[in-house]
Amino acid sequence: MSGTAPPSDLMLRIKAIETLLEEKNLIDTSAVDAMIELYENKLGPRNGAQVVAKAWTDEAYKARLLEDGSKAIAELGFTGVQGEEMVVLENTSEVHNVIVCTLCSCYPWPVLGLPPTWYKTAAYRSRVVLEPRAVLKEFDLEIPAEKEVRVWDSNAEIRFMVLPEQPEESKGLSEQELVEWVTRNSMIGTGLAEKPSK
Repeated sequence: MSGTAPPSDLMLRIKAIETLLEEKNLIDTSAVDAMIELYENKLGPRNGAQVVAKAWTDEAYKARLLEDGSKAIAELGFTGVQGEEMVVLENTSEVHNVIVCTLCSCYPWPVLGLPPTWYKTAAYRSRVVLEPRAVLKEFDLEIPAEKEVRVWDSNAEIRFMVLPEQPEESKGLSEQELVEWVTRNSMIGTGLAEKPSK
């Protein structure tokens, strides 16, 4: 998704500093991009994937997770800024949950890492509330008409994380194997858990 709003003053300042550091050969932008990619798509989401895999294999843990997300997530050692008050929403055959932050870009960093660029855009933040099915379709996710779609708005006090439905073909796998089935987008609600590609 792409936003149509001009960059914020903060983003312009960051870009100016980055450009200056690059011109003075003090940073390698490809290394910075690689580090962002690592935190955005690997390390952070891997924490959340471990939470999901544990919930899929341990009914008692799943019950604790849905009752008090913060406490259950902390059991696995994932705590910190932007994750103090966590609410976990379960996707089922009747309900599909998706998260957003309409005011800024509040996001559960301890379990999902850095927010993806599209999550912070004005287009996503406004449209997913008004037309969630259309936005999800843009992520190649078509929710059946009979399934309810619920949009949850994060804020300064509460962060949300989606517990995706476990794919049938993954049932019976070990917790370690299941981690590979959990995608970042499935924990936001803009995707599904899926068989890992080779």
